[in-house]
Amino acid sequence: MISVKPVEEQNSWEAFMAKHPEANFLHSWYWGEFHARLGKVVERRGFYNGSQLVGVLLAVVEPAKRGRHMVVPGGPIIDWNNKALVNAWVREVRAIAKQHNCLFVRVRPQLLDTKENRRLFQELGFNEAPMHVTADLTSQLDLSKSDDELRKAMRKGTRYELNRAHKLGIQVSATKEPIYLEEFCDLQLATAKRHHFVPFSKKFLSEQFKVLAEADKVLMYRATYQDKLLAMAFIIFYGPEAAYHYAASTDLAREFPGAYAIQQAAIAEARRRGCQRYNFWGVAEHGQTKHRFYGVSVFKRGFGGEDVAYLPAHDLPINQLRYAITYLFETGRRKSRRL
Repeated sequence: MISVKPVEEQNSWEAFMAKHPEANFLHSWYWGEFHARLGKVVERRGFYNGSQLVGVLLAVVEPAKRGRHMVVPGGPIIDWNNKALVNAWVREVRAIAKQHNCLFVRVRPQLLDTKENRRLFQELGFNEAPMHVTADLTSQLDLSKSDDELRKAMRKGTRYELNRAHKLGIQVSATKEPIYLEEFCDLQLATAKRHHFVPFSKKFLSEQFKVLAEADKVLMYRATYQDKLLAMAFIIFYGPEAAYHYAASTDLAREFPGAYAIQQAAIAEARRRGCQRYNFWGVAEHGQTKHRFYGVSVFKRGFGGEDVAYLPAHDLPINQLRYAITYLFETGRRKSRRL
């Protein structure tokens, strides 16, 4: 018999996460704390078989204008082959959503995108969401490989740019102190204007960095050439994975390979920390040359990683009529943003 109760102790949550290779920062205690600092309602639940913790659920209530809803990012972390546990999770997430008057629940589980997993979610009452929660198609580098193996797997152009960065003497620094937050946020804003995407707010990025930095789970990277800023990146280190989560660059980055130098330094740090994989985060599908992230996808794939596709976000409607209206609105937004 599966029982459910709130988890109020960080150590027990993180101890459970450490035992599961699919665990990721999106379902960490710290990710919940970050959203709580933004003023959002955060719910944490534990699923128990007797006294044994067998699953965790992190849910964030989003008071969006298009419709109040609840998001479950990178989770839940449960045994998907345990039917009783899966059913308990669906009942609980539905109950929490109703408690907070949510129109729907949006889940992006840490499951591979397979026919079997799509069928499972369909049978549970979910349908594919019109918008992403986080990256679904990612490029990931296996860090168990030797330096020679990693270098051989790179594109010729990537190796060339790394060699050029070394010859030019491009400098890369990294810190978990918040000294570069303002600079990064301003640079991201400029990058967003150049590439036509909606940037995250300063509060969103700042609170996220601060929470993760307090736990030594993040570093801010900064690449310069002759004291001129080229690029910056926000790298998260959690459990077996390092994630290239956010980045921004100056116009000079088109001439000098600062972004390449940052990746080399971050990959080396991930290996030093014992990470098993380096996640370059989202990439566009092969051949989607009109996708707004096509260029950066070519850059990421140049390091020789393999594409890993997670099950895309799925929605569990709570209020069917109002959800239908939100679905149509988000479908239009996705097309206008070329996603």
